Amino acid sequence: MLGGTEPAKAIGERMPRITLVPKQVFFTKGVGKHRNRLQSFELALRHAGIEKGNLVRVSSILPPNCKIIPRSRGLELLQAGEITYVVLAEASTDEPSRLVGAGIGLAQPATGEQYGYISEHHGFGITEEKIGDFVEDMAATMLATTLGIEFNPEVAYDERKELYKMSGKIVRTRATVQTAEGDKNGLWTTVIAAAVMLL
Repeated sequence: MLGGTEPAKAIGERMPRITLVPKQVFFTKGVGKHRNRLQSFELALRHAGIEKGNLVRVSSILPPNCKIIPRSRGLELLQAGEITYVVLAEASTDEPSRLVGAGIGLAQPATGEQYGYISEHHGFGITEEKIGDFVEDMAATMLATTLGIEFNPEVAYDERKELYKMSGKIVRTRATVQTAEGDKNGLWTTVIAAAVMLL
């Protein structure tokens, strides 16, 4: 031992495993416009209230027993500079009047012991309602296949949604969507939607 430090672990010895499983999640959205694309993204983050975090994009699993909290409460819990895990949908345009959208969908299982799904999508020329239906459908369908719910994928989502709920295995679906038209003067317009995970 040098300088009172602990001896290094021998090769092959296991280090303690650190698991980062979010305990809470909240949903937010925003839009920003600026002559520079990056700054329009920053303004969208500010509009969503998550600009002060160091965002790390993750994929789309809602952990078991993860509590959904209101946006206002989630924003209160964030600290400046915090590593913040997000499922993020983002889209930008500098074309005047071009419709741009980003959405996050959630499908939550009936039992807290089962994980759920969060989906993300962005696109152009798609209405808020269509993006909302699409991301909600994706999340619910991923969860339904995991839970073994039988369904016809060709049937409209509204019909499948009822089937999912009647199965008693999916308790909640929702969507958070932000759309905007491209700035008439050609400024960059960026929209975001996010599921923000808190440890």
